[in-house]
Amino acid sequence: MSIDWTSPDSLLRSADGWLLPEQHREALTHAYQHPPRAYHQFGHVLEVLRHYQEMAAGPGWQQPREVYLAVLYHDAIYQPGRSDNERRSAGLARHELADVPGIDLDRVCELITLTARHGSLRPQDVDADAARFLDCDMAILGTEAAAFDHYDAAIAEEYAGVVPGFVYRFKRRRFLAGLLARPRIYLSDDGHARWDAQARANLRRATGKG
Repeated sequence: MSIDWTSPDSLLRSADGWLLPEQHREALTHAYQHPPRAYHQFGHVLEVLRHYQEMAAGPGWQQPREVYLAVLYHDAIYQPGRSDNERRSAGLARHELADVPGIDLDRVCELITLTARHGSLRPQDVDADAARFLDCDMAILGTEAAAFDHYDAAIAEEYAGVVPGFVYRFKRRRFLAGLLARPRIYLSDDGHARWDAQARANLRRATGKG
C-alpha cells in the first residue's frame, strides 16, 4: 500500500507532531509487507493510529512518542503460529530506533511485548498509557459487525495452511469466548466506554452465544 508519511495532517505523526525519521520508514514499510498478511499489515497500524490520535484528544498520553512508536512496530514481525512475534518485533524496534535521540526504547519494547498478553491482563496490571495502547490495538473487536467479520475472516486467512482448520476454529473460538467471559475486555475506562458493548455483541455472535 502507498503510505504518505509527509502529509501535515497524516495519522502517521505522533500526538505531539513528531514523525518517525525518514531513514527508518522504508525498513518499517518493508517489514509489514513480508510475509504478506491479510490482517496484520500496515492498514491495521493505521487503524490503531487513528484510535491513538482519538485518545490523544482526551484523555491524552503521558509518553506520546513511545506509544506512537509501539503502535508503528508492534506487528512489524508477524508469522502466524509463532509465539515470539511480539518479542521479535520489539527486538526490531530496539535495533532500528537505537539512533533516535530522546526515546525511551525500553518503554517502547515493553509496550510491544505486552501485546502478547491480550486477553490475560487486568486493568491493575498495567499503567494508563499501556492500558489505552492495548485497547487501541483491540478496538477492532468493538467495531460494527461487518468490520468485525472482515477482521475475523482475515485472521482465518492468515492461519490457512499453517494449522489444520478444525484446530484453528477450536482455538479461535476458545480465545474469543475467553474474552467474552472476562469482566473487562478493555483495560482502560476510555476503551471500556468506547468499545465494550459492541465488542460483546460481536463476540457473542462469533461464538454462538448471541
